[in-house]
Amino acid sequence: MSTTSDNNNHKTTQIFVYGTLKQGFPNHYLLKGLSTSNDAVFQGCYKTVNSYPLVLGPLGIPFLINIPGSGHRVKGELYSVSGHALEKLDELEGISRGHYERLPLKVVTEEEGNPRLIQVEAYFGHRSFGEEMWKKIGEIGMGEYMDKEGEKYVRVKDRDVGSSLMDYIRVFLQSDDPYSTN
Repeated sequence: MSTTSDNNNHKTTQIFVYGTLKQGFPNHYLLKGLSTSNDAVFQGCYKTVNSYPLVLGPLGIPFLINIPGSGHRVKGELYSVSGHALEKLDELEGISRGHYERLPLKVVTEEEGNPRLIQVEAYFGHRSFGEEMWKKIGEIGMGEYMDKEGEKYVRVKDRDVGSSLMDYIRVFLQSDDPYSTN
């Protein structure tokens, strides 16, 4: 099953979000703004079919790591997004800068009695550091990014001007106590 559809020349992609893009979290403003023009439509709460590591990285940033069978089944939200919205999300997630990569993922609704299994896409921590990050934190992840993790998130405007996210990731991975750098 494809993660995209083309209805009346309007290409959409199903995107699973599990962290700061969820409702009530700091980056949800982007999806909320895109929803006013129907470029992002909330589809419901879903959970990954397989277990994956979901970790809290530097600056309180959540990363889903592409190691199926490790971690937990992750809870999140599903959105149907336009091509325009997908470009905005890719930009926020730093696809071109190697922060995340958008990959296929199977999710299922959390509704009882009528589960719906679908192939979607999600933003995974980039393979250049994802597995190393999972090992660095002792292979202990979470099943859901919640308020207590969200409180640790450092917004872009509050970060050091001269440091990139990749700089923070390098320090995180090289530290004896990676969470002391937050």
